[in-house]
Amino acid sequence: MSGTVSLHTPMRTGLPHLLPAAALGIACVTSFILLLMFRPHVPGEAATAAVLDTILLWNSLLPRAAIALISGAALGLSGALLQRILRNPIADASTLGIASGAQLALTLGLSFLPLLTGISRELLAFAGGFSAVAIVLALSWRGLDPVTVAISGMIVSLIAASLSVTLVLARGEYAMSIHIWGAGALNQQDWSGVVALAPRLAAGILAAALLLRPLRVLALDDSSARSLGVALQGVRFSILVLAVWLSASVTATVGIIGFLGLAAPTMARFCGARTTGQVMMAAPLAGAAVLFLADCLTQLLGPGFSDLVPTGAATALLGGPLLLLLLPRVHGFSAATATADAASRQLRKPAAALLLLAAALAIIVALVLTLSPTDHGWSVALGPLFSELLPFRLPRILASGGAGAMLGAAGFIMQRVTGNPIASPEVLGVSSGGGAGLTAALFLFGFPSPAIMLLGMALGSLAAFLVMIAIAGRSGFSAERLLLAGIAISAFCMAIVSMVLAQGDMRSYILLTWMSGSTNRAGAFEAWTAMITLVVLTAPLFLMIRWLAILPLGTSLSRGVGLRVLPSRLVLAILAALMTAISSFLVGPLSLTGLIAPHLARLVGFRNLRCQLAAAILIGAGVLIVADWLSRVVIYPYQVPVGLFAALIGGPYLLWLLGMKERSP
Repeated sequence: MSGTVSLHTPMRTGLPHLLPAAALGIACVTSFILLLMFRPHVPGEAATAAVLDTILLWNSLLPRAAIALISGAALGLSGALLQRILRNPIADASTLGIASGAQLALTLGLSFLPLLTGISRELLAFAGGFSAVAIVLALSWRGLDPVTVAISGMIVSLIAASLSVTLVLARGEYAMSIHIWGAGALNQQDWSGVVALAPRLAAGILAAALLLRPLRVLALDDSSARSLGVALQGVRFSILVLAVWLSASVTATVGIIGFLGLAAPTMARFCGARTTGQVMMAAPLAGAAVLFLADCLTQLLGPGFSDLVPTGAATALLGGPLLLLLLPRVHGFSAATATADAASRQLRKPAAALLLLAAALAIIVALVLTLSPTDHGWSVALGPLFSELLPFRLPRILASGGAGAMLGAAGFIMQRVTGNPIASPEVLGVSSGGGAGLTAALFLFGFPSPAIMLLGMALGSLAAFLVMIAIAGRSGFSAERLLLAGIAISAFCMAIVSMVLAQGDMRSYILLTWMSGSTNRAGAFEAWTAMITLVVLTAPLFLMIRWLAILPLGTSLSRGVGLRVLPSRLVLAILAALMTAISSFLVGPLSLTGLIAPHLARLVGFRNLRCQLAAAILIGAGVLIVADWLSRVVIYPYQVPVGLFAALIGGPYLLWLLGMKERSP
């Protein structure tokens, strides 16, 4: 199987590898003892308080500890199974889209069919998770190389998250509670969760034990496995169903526990597990210990009876650093090199084509300003009605168009700096870095002004881009390392955002609105911000075409022709980060316009870099203006936030690129 990664990394057993396991066990025991000693006590008369303390101990604290152990073990086993059948060290419920698919299915059920969800919540979560992983594997089944699987999982997760956030915003406070639950809260009021999940874990362990021989054989190549009499497709499907069922059961019971299925097998191997049987035994133990420790710490560090953050959101912080740690072990030809350029033609008169694009953009703006549905059908606003509607429609058109143009330019910069045609602010985690910066601003200033929010997002985006360049630069900007570094940074930044979202306060609503990318409230400030920054930030790019032409050749060749690589990359990174931050502030982090616009510019046939940049800017503006208009009319009189609607367009486009790569020889 091409592009696969062997998980049989030689590891020695013995004392050096037992020390981490012992330290983790001691930390778990110590934290639980501290939790019992320093947990808040109920005030009041001694006798009444003692009774209430006992009730809280037996019906809240102990069930919570048990559910943490059981959930962690189930996710650890699920991750170990997924990594074995896919031969992929970064496979788990988070990277394969299983958790997001399960959450979307549960959000749909809780929003529209709450009675059905109460009867079969686990079945609903399983259907959503299995559908998500089926899409991921359908895109990469030929090679199953880790990079293609990871990118497919990221896209499916992004689309599912877009739909989930749309439902949350549409359903108001009721659905906000769904989002808080989805962050992975382990709070328990009785033993019902333990009673429901424990038999599933026991059945999963028994099934894994029965499948141990096929699991060992799957470590070999496909031809060797077939020669030993293993029905590969049937075994893989059975193990996949088991892994998805375990993770979906946890998601249905306690919400999303991010990246624990990735962490547990990694820790098991770090502690000395070498054989398949050892990993299958140690991974559930490691998962249980990590989740138990994280839950104890969130309770100890939280004020009073409240947790510091939901345990699932805190555990998700493991995702980014672990992916970065595993980068050296991930190889395979990246889906990022989809041959869009080879399929495109070269325009004979690019200047005339640019004029046509500009004219098309002007026509789009005119149509969007005048054409819209009403309660009595479609109408064209003219005369006095146009004058009345112009102050409401024009600012959001300018905001979305300016954001789309800047995202197109930022995506063009990133693709040239990295030499990777699939790079974009969304894929490389730069947009998510802006979210982390916004989160920091909300923590530091409470309710900051728009200028402070923009500054925080700009700093977060710049930090994410520089970290990504530094990590990928160590491997010569190889496609797979670059993309996985971006996914890791995005996972870490979005975990920070999720921790604040799960608080359920006004800061959560600000972040949720930002994630959705709504332009409903766009006014003069947003419109002027978009237009001024578009001119100021994109105009210098046309003077830096030489840098953009040379940097894709690599560091050594760039230096050989006299280019100062570090300063040029830094300047371009600052410009891209500023454009990404401002665009994300206006339309959210999920639009994927930064990927679509440069690709479409090349597919149309623009080869000259100046013309290609101008085309990317015009196409980006047009894509988001159309997306903004469609978001207003598809479910009139209700509106879908433009950032989410654009993501629903951009996600399938990126999936198509991956499918093109898979079909290519």
